[in-house]
Amino acid sequence: MNWLVRHRIQLYVRNSIWIYPSFAIVAGLIAVSLLSRFERFLGWHSNLDPETARTVMATVASSLLTLVVLVTSAMLLVVQLASAQLTPRIIAFVYRNNTRKLLLSLFVFTFTFSVGVLVRIEDSVPLLSGYFAAYGFLLNLALMLYFIDGVGKTLRPSSVLRVVGLSGREVIAAVYPRRLDEQQSLSPEPIAALDGKPDRIIVNLVGGSVLAFDLKGLVSLAEQSDCLIELIPQVGDFVAAGDPLFQIFEGGGDLSDEVLRKSVALGQERTLEQDPMFAFRVIVDIASKALSPAINDPTTAVLAIDQIHHLLREVGNRYLAEGRERDRAGRVRLVYRTPNWENFLHLAVTEIRHYGRDSIQVMRRLRAMLENLIETLPARRTPLLRRELELLHQSSKRAFPDMDDQVLADIGDLQGMGGVHEEICAPSPQAMPSR
Repeated sequence: MNWLVRHRIQLYVRNSIWIYPSFAIVAGLIAVSLLSRFERFLGWHSNLDPETARTVMATVASSLLTLVVLVTSAMLLVVQLASAQLTPRIIAFVYRNNTRKLLLSLFVFTFTFSVGVLVRIEDSVPLLSGYFAAYGFLLNLALMLYFIDGVGKTLRPSSVLRVVGLSGREVIAAVYPRRLDEQQSLSPEPIAALDGKPDRIIVNLVGGSVLAFDLKGLVSLAEQSDCLIELIPQVGDFVAAGDPLFQIFEGGGDLSDEVLRKSVALGQERTLEQDPMFAFRVIVDIASKALSPAINDPTTAVLAIDQIHHLLREVGNRYLAEGRERDRAGRVRLVYRTPNWENFLHLAVTEIRHYGRDSIQVMRRLRAMLENLIETLPARRTPLLRRELELLHQSSKRAFPDMDDQVLADIGDLQGMGGVHEEICAPSPQAMPSR
């Protein structure tokens, strides 16, 4: 099984909600069969009347089926509302929730088990199986209430943004594991081979967004063929059929085009696996929709900036890879494109500054974020932050003709509006009442 097949299987399992419940059906059938054989072997039977037991178990099974339908309907409703109110790119995060998958699987397991018990009630009533199905039904009722509570809270923008922010921090740590230090401030030396004409160009055959690529596998292929491989598109880019995918330098004549293509995963929509900018994209989309005239919810935009703040700090404190991988001998074998600090910062700030220019709340929160990052991040990150701060000031001047509003917009506030700030909240000594 090659890397591409493994990646597709892992991604499909992670984003699908039907797989766990399907296994739960099989597990329920196996469990009821084993438990029934165990009871028959020991001769255990309940004293309940078989007709009464059939009626109770039929009620339990039908109720559990209704419960499963209710739960799946609630999930579909969450997906619809979340995509409409926040962003369609949040759907994958809803389906990835392992707690919901396990709860739905438990409901399906108990339903299957109850039906299995029902068909085994003849002249006698199974003892353990009947009790297990009945009390399992009561447990499922309690878990259903927990499920509905969680689903309701999922619709809150703060919950969705927190999930995306946590996922973003995880992928940032995975893609950029090294912390930034002064020795990494120097620009890498240019690779002379890239200035020449490539020996081969491998084109893409199927259109789609670049989801991930097999970094170790490509380095190994280049080492075996003693060549330099350049991956042209960046993770997250859309590549059409016929677009160049790889360039091969300094040999590599024995490399198969098909093997190289199978080192890159393409899909309909970007994912987080190797794309830390996608987390910024989702959060910025939520903020942009909240700032649209149709919704006009600047407080949700401030919640989005809270998460962007932490993500930018995480990115700014890490060494953003040069897009070069070396073999064991230290020779560069793979070159690929990675987003730099400027890309992250522009994506995080520009659209929110543009759409939120009429909101003092948003402008103050953006300023507080930029000022805090200037104070906390390494010095090499600050020039672009100061440039964004100046652009924010210019936007405030254009958006608010009244000088008092400009003064308010030019004060950083971590709450947007309402946070305590010395410059406007602390009274002068002459104005302070005597005690």
